[in-house]
Amino acid sequence: MTEPCLKHVQALNPKGLHRLAYWEWGDPANERVLVCAHGLARQGRDFDALASRLCDRYRVVCPDTVGRGESDWLPDPAGYALPQYVADMVVLLARLNAGELHWLGTSMGGLIGLALASLPGSPVRRLVLNDVGPSIEPTAIQRIAAYVGEQMQFTSLEQGAAALRAISQGFGEFSDADWLRLCRPMFRPMDGATGVRLHYDPAIAHNLRLITPAIAAAAEAQLWDAWDRLQIPVLLLRGAQSDLLSEATATSMSLRGPRARVVTLSGVGHAPMLDRPEQQAPVLAFLA
Repeated sequence: MTEPCLKHVQALNPKGLHRLAYWEWGDPANERVLVCAHGLARQGRDFDALASRLCDRYRVVCPDTVGRGESDWLPDPAGYALPQYVADMVVLLARLNAGELHWLGTSMGGLIGLALASLPGSPVRRLVLNDVGPSIEPTAIQRIAAYVGEQMQFTSLEQGAAALRAISQGFGEFSDADWLRLCRPMFRPMDGATGVRLHYDPAIAHNLRLITPAIAAAAEAQLWDAWDRLQIPVLLLRGAQSDLLSEATATSMSLRGPRARVVTLSGVGHAPMLDRPEQQAPVLAFLA
């Protein structure tokens, strides 16, 4: 499999500048660009399988959202929120200078894409949302908040991969070798000690744990407003066993705003990893 090129761009936060890392696949001169954005505690290498399949047709760009992967950490944990993420992606898109831009986002990456695509003058022409929508089930928020930033250090990659597997049942079935391959970019060597740590800043959980019903309701109203402003084609992928994107929300998204095309993926919950042909097929057909 072809390896991506790691690149960086500087972005602004309220206390200074930070480096935003992104993984680039394919011809850097290709004006057809597909941005693939990962979920809350993940990183850009999640899309290796999909990017390697599409990089002959697109310049595929997979950012590490600030605080994750090879990107810098923010000095203030309050900054780990949608406004900062969207602002960072505006800087990234300016760097890419794409003639044609599509966005695929898993979970948090989908919400970033939704917010970005709803802005006046947005360059996003097609949007793929992977198991996420304006309404997020409270039980899923509670489940994710219970583990993000908690157990960060492990004696070995294998031990860390086993821990991730225990909290990632929604990803579907993987062989031991495939799971270890998927997990390898999720860890970094410990500084001055043996073992590994998860790649992200534990503080990304800061705002998640401050969510109240009132905050959740206000955020949901803003996201539905963004959804209703969209005027581009949207593909919505939903894991059949998802606890984050309900069937009712998916149905609403097919009936209002841009009237998404909804595809339900069997054998997975939150969230499909888009690493196998049957999950990639609807994406390829939609982009084509």
